[in-house]
Amino acid sequence: MKKILSVALISMLSLSAFAQNEIRYVVSFPNAIHHEAEIAMEIPNVPAGNLKVRMSRSSPGRYATHEFGKNVYNLKAFDASGKSLVIKPSAGDVYEISSHGNVVKVTYTLFGNWIDGTYAGFDETHAHMNIPATFAFPVGMDARPRLVQFRYADQQNWKVATQLKPMGNNTYYASNLQYFMDSPIEIADYKTSSWEVKNSDGKAQTIHLIAHSNDTQKAIDHYAEMLKKMVDEHFAVWGEFPAYDYGNYYFLEDVYPSNAGDGMEHRNSTSIVQRTPKIEGYESNLLGTFSHEYFHSWNVERLRPKTLEPFNFEHSNISDELWLAEGFTQYYGGLLLTRAGLKTVDNSLQAFNGMVNAVLNSPGAKNFSPIEASRYAVFADAGVAIDQTNKGNIFLSYYTYGAATALALDLRLRSEFKLTLDDYMRALWKTYGKPEIPYVVSDLEKTLGELTKNPSFAKDFFKKYIYGTEKNDYAKLLLNAGLVLRKANPGQAYTGFGNMSVSDGKVTLPQTLQGTPAYQAGLDVGDVLLTIDWQEVNDLAGVEKVINAHKPGDVIAITYLYRGLQKSTKLTLAENPVLEIISIEKTGGTLTQAMQTFRDNWLNSQIKTK
Repeated sequence: MKKILSVALISMLSLSAFAQNEIRYVVSFPNAIHHEAEIAMEIPNVPAGNLKVRMSRSSPGRYATHEFGKNVYNLKAFDASGKSLVIKPSAGDVYEISSHGNVVKVTYTLFGNWIDGTYAGFDETHAHMNIPATFAFPVGMDARPRLVQFRYADQQNWKVATQLKPMGNNTYYASNLQYFMDSPIEIADYKTSSWEVKNSDGKAQTIHLIAHSNDTQKAIDHYAEMLKKMVDEHFAVWGEFPAYDYGNYYFLEDVYPSNAGDGMEHRNSTSIVQRTPKIEGYESNLLGTFSHEYFHSWNVERLRPKTLEPFNFEHSNISDELWLAEGFTQYYGGLLLTRAGLKTVDNSLQAFNGMVNAVLNSPGAKNFSPIEASRYAVFADAGVAIDQTNKGNIFLSYYTYGAATALALDLRLRSEFKLTLDDYMRALWKTYGKPEIPYVVSDLEKTLGELTKNPSFAKDFFKKYIYGTEKNDYAKLLLNAGLVLRKANPGQAYTGFGNMSVSDGKVTLPQTLQGTPAYQAGLDVGDVLLTIDWQEVNDLAGVEKVINAHKPGDVIAITYLYRGLQKSTKLTLAENPVLEIISIEKTGGTLTQAMQTFRDNWLNSQIKTK
């Protein structure tokens, strides 16, 4: 069966490829019910010598490695006449062919059953493909164009959605490997809703919502109307749309409860995977991913760090600038939904509250800079490890860290320079994004100095808050908008136990964080609490009851099990460090007109009306 299938796949490839330079693929789904795809690749004009064919280990928008080769099997190679070639696997995802002719054809089976933005998934309802997880490629031929044809005659009502250029006959084109790898594909009986946008130069482009979900067309159209409002606020920040290749941008959305969930940006599209039963009734919950990923079509897809250009598919991609590429995007993702009227001001305050708490209270932010957080992405960005790490004490997500930095810079530009973060993003876009000139951190500092006409401010900001670990005065900055930053639970005793687990009457600690009372007392992950203040505890309510009977500064005795041995320690309670952001009027204070104007200029719509 497998032999017949391989011969059939080879026959699919057009003989015209002999005269072409394109690397051609044919993909079919004869066993989609069991999550398999059959892929054939034809490589013309193969240079003499050893040919390496491999799967990617990384994927655009992801920074850690992902071993895509693990789902490839039945890999075979043939010459132009169909004669088998000898393959030597030199690594788990690298295949070497030393003896071959001018044309090499490779066939393989790919298993995919993980629906998110990074991997591939096949079943009777759709084929969901992230390109690096799907397609092998010849090493050293990155500049060659790609053609891929899909064959799915047995799948009812399937159709293709992708940013790749359509060539007819279910065939699609990419100019090189980088573009190909950055072009996700959804093949399904999906519904779509599209609308036209006019760019600042008057040219029209089309934005498409592609929804593989259990929704009616009416629900999809209604959701598209919400997305239009969001898109308009994004345009207002940047002042223009990117020039989308082939005049189209695609939201590729897949919605089903058993999906893995994810959002992954690409040059002219984004893959959004949700875990709800459908879109209708869950619209508000899904918008944040759309807003974040759409902002990326400017920030990171075109306004791009030099460290990610070109993207390397053979190992992890380390970057110093993810605090801006991902973190500033995180800040704007929620903010622009509030400006569009799709989220409330309280929603934004809740998001800002999370950012500020994390950056002021986490050991990762206290001891490491945004640049260092960015570098750690090669381990933290959906990276897979079976051993425990000390991430809780050495890392704050560059999403959160960068978003908190964006918040501070936005407020400082508004209060000190009568500028905004929007102005800064437009300046970066004009200099680096639109002409697609990759930047380094010093370029970001230089642009800030030019925008403010104060290079000393820019130098100081980057020295303290980007290269360093100092923190902005968020309380002072937020007060400009009539927002008060204060302790959420003043006077409340705090242990730093974290999210404890309970099983069979045993209360077990998670990893404790540096600087907390629990950490200082020598407690750590896996310790089982026996008594607190000489009172036996066997559930979370019992722990809470004992602690609430104390105040900050009290010293309490604790007995616990460590690897089965009973131990004891003394713990000095601190005051709960959790902060909250609340409007000054809710505290009984006075919201001045200046505060109201500042808040409105920041959080209200930025769309200019005629």
